[in-house]
Amino acid sequence: MTFPRLLLVGAAAVLTPLGVITLVQAQSGGHPADAKRGAVIVAQGTAAGAPPCAQCHAFNGVSDASGAFPRLAGQSAFYLAGQLRDFASGVRASALMSPIAKALSPDDIADVTAYFAGVNAPFLPLKAPNAALVKRGEELATAGGPDRLHCDNCHGPGGSGEPPVIPYLAGQYAHYITFTLQMWQEGFRKNSPDAMAVIAKKLDDEEILAVAAYYQQMSSPLEAAAK
Repeated sequence: MTFPRLLLVGAAAVLTPLGVITLVQAQSGGHPADAKRGAVIVAQGTAAGAPPCAQCHAFNGVSDASGAFPRLAGQSAFYLAGQLRDFASGVRASALMSPIAKALSPDDIADVTAYFAGVNAPFLPLKAPNAALVKRGEELATAGGPDRLHCDNCHGPGGSGEPPVIPYLAGQYAHYITFTLQMWQEGFRKNSPDAMAVIAKKLDDEEILAVAAYYQQMSSPLEAAAK
């Protein structure tokens, strides 16, 4: 295990689970996250004007098979809350998500992310990707290449994630992974300038498609971790 990953794993161990709860509460002014209230926001939106999350991400957080929107089910609440704050601040640019994030209060964010983090939803049946592309993606994810870290170094074996800080990629939609890597390449996503932005810029178009195809066909973070 490399030293950077050792630090991340150690941080995750310290933050899970009590530390995560403390941090999330601190981020929302001490508000204890209420997943039931979060479910209501996901289904109905808020009085302040945030639309229902379910419109794009589905009520169970699996979004749809198009991959236009990421799968959120079971993702770390700490990670999801951080992304919403980044959308609101402009560190992560999105014409769709930025106005929504700005309409959510710190309490709303804590509740919504607690809800999605606790959802155990199925993975949608998707068309099998090109086998050669998946193989190339596996090589990049597990062995990397010249002057680049392999993806599993931070995202865990098989993309199982390193909660609460680093998201799982296993089962995430290839279209979405491709899109977000391109956003880092083009500078529209600035919330990981020393890691993901650097790595994304070292990948060419074919390598991005390969990594995305590999992670999409990993059916579940739990299964990936077991492997």
